Amino acid sequence: MTANDWIQIVVYFVVLLALALPLGRFMARIMSGEQTWLTRLGRPLERALYRFAGVAEDDEMTWTRYATALLVFSVACVAVVYLIQRLQGFLPANPAQLGAVAPALAFNTAVSFATNTNWQAYGGETTMSYLTQALALGVQNFVSAAAGIAVVVALTRGFARAEKGTIGNYWVDLTRSTLYVLLPLALVWAMLLVSQGVVQTWDAYPVAQLVEPLHASGTTVVTQQTIAVGPAASQIAIKQLGTNGGGFFNVNSAHPFENPTPISNFLEMLAILLIPAGLCEMFGRMVKDRRQGWVLLAAMTIILVPLVVGATAVEQGGTPVLAAAGADQAPSSLQSGGNMEGKETRFGIVNSAIWATATTAASNGSVTAMHDSFTPLGGLIPMWLIQFGEVVFGGVGSGLYGMLVFALIAVFIAGLMVGRTPEYLGKKIEAFEVKMASLVILVPAMMILFGTALAVSTEAGRAGVFNPGAHGFSEVLYGVTSAVGNNGSAFGGLGANSAFYNVLLGVCMWVGRFWLAIPVLAIAGALARKKLVPAGAGTLPTHTPLFAGLLVGTVLLVGALTFVPALALGPIVEHFQLLAR
Repeated sequence: MTANDWIQIVVYFVVLLALALPLGRFMARIMSGEQTWLTRLGRPLERALYRFAGVAEDDEMTWTRYATALLVFSVACVAVVYLIQRLQGFLPANPAQLGAVAPALAFNTAVSFATNTNWQAYGGETTMSYLTQALALGVQNFVSAAAGIAVVVALTRGFARAEKGTIGNYWVDLTRSTLYVLLPLALVWAMLLVSQGVVQTWDAYPVAQLVEPLHASGTTVVTQQTIAVGPAASQIAIKQLGTNGGGFFNVNSAHPFENPTPISNFLEMLAILLIPAGLCEMFGRMVKDRRQGWVLLAAMTIILVPLVVGATAVEQGGTPVLAAAGADQAPSSLQSGGNMEGKETRFGIVNSAIWATATTAASNGSVTAMHDSFTPLGGLIPMWLIQFGEVVFGGVGSGLYGMLVFALIAVFIAGLMVGRTPEYLGKKIEAFEVKMASLVILVPAMMILFGTALAVSTEAGRAGVFNPGAHGFSEVLYGVTSAVGNNGSAFGGLGANSAFYNVLLGVCMWVGRFWLAIPVLAIAGALARKKLVPAGAGTLPTHTPLFAGLLVGTVLLVGALTFVPALALGPIVEHFQLLAR
């Protein structure tokens, strides 16, 4: 690694953590119903929305009502997004005259955006109209992220409250997350991106005359090029801030209209982890012990930083095949060196590696480099980050509640070691909470392994694999992992736009989102009903470096035991095959 690599990694994490703390303080006040300068401006609109929707702001919900509201809202979102896609050809704001989206693809996309996954088996500029991008997909980028924040706020209340049967109001949490957190941040980020040249227009696609005509098949001569544009900046801002990740254009954030400069690249990388990092500070403030949030943030950072360094190192090291062929892969003033296949020269290796690890640590899934073109170990790191359960920062809301589930498992393990009923934040962790936490961890893992096995053992699944051997297996494993983890990124080379993969991955995305959220809400309801237990001599302190280490070890151990056998069939064996050439 070069000095430039180290400087950029350090600058990225320093700026990220510096911005996350004030954001977390602000979100804690918003979600606690406290007055801020922004709520004074937005309060009339907030009240009007409640009156329009028939929502009583002070109507507290049990966890079952909260979960029902979440599911009903999500199902309604899937239906609306599906219908807009199917009726696209008859709707306005469609300058390219794009027709209806095919049924299986429309189903997959609707589930994808409603679950905060943004898995895309299509090219945005050739499939979706401006109206579909903005009204269907763009709106889901806001509300699916807000739903994740609502769930983690409900879980936080479960820890903070005592002997209460309610955990808040889903509609209020959804509204405040959208109105006071996501919308203002997206507005600021969109303006910053437009200043860097990201396109934002509702005009029709412009047509450029080619300097040299191209001879296509037969006698056809191409003299013009249609340039895809659209209202991209507004969607890109929220796709990053909401850890959605869906690209307005087919090549996502590698497209110069989505991400034209190093400054826009840095802004988008910050946006990916900004809210997940801020939520840790929010959690600490809402449970009245900021150290608890700092421990969670420290555990996430301890896992992510070495993996960022590792991905940068293996990509900067290049490939042994090119080295054997005599290629110069050393960095210099004339070249970046290393493995530049599938990477943009305007970003280079270190920014590509930071983005690849940040986007898979969060359930974001946007890309500036093709993960399929990384070295085997370079591709293993993003895949493994998703397989941790998207808890290393993770998706907006979902990452933190996933990490809190691991915290419950960690204190349970510690309790077994000393023969004492485990406690976390003054609440006894008993059989029900451990069972729900086990479901959160085990069911997604089972879905990843079962889905991968189904894909590689059926003719319909193998038909979508365009690369043979270990790399083809890696593509399938990554694709199913990404769907279950609500990430949305993919290795290229997997033909996912088929009835088999659209249905399989759609089911995986749905299970990966709601099989986590509903048990988490059940935990929230159970904790809210419990009494607060004063800390005693045998209580494990959960705000110390020791607990941070235990939490990191739990996450790594579960990820390793579950997925190393599958990884051995894909990127690990591919690495040894590469060395043997």
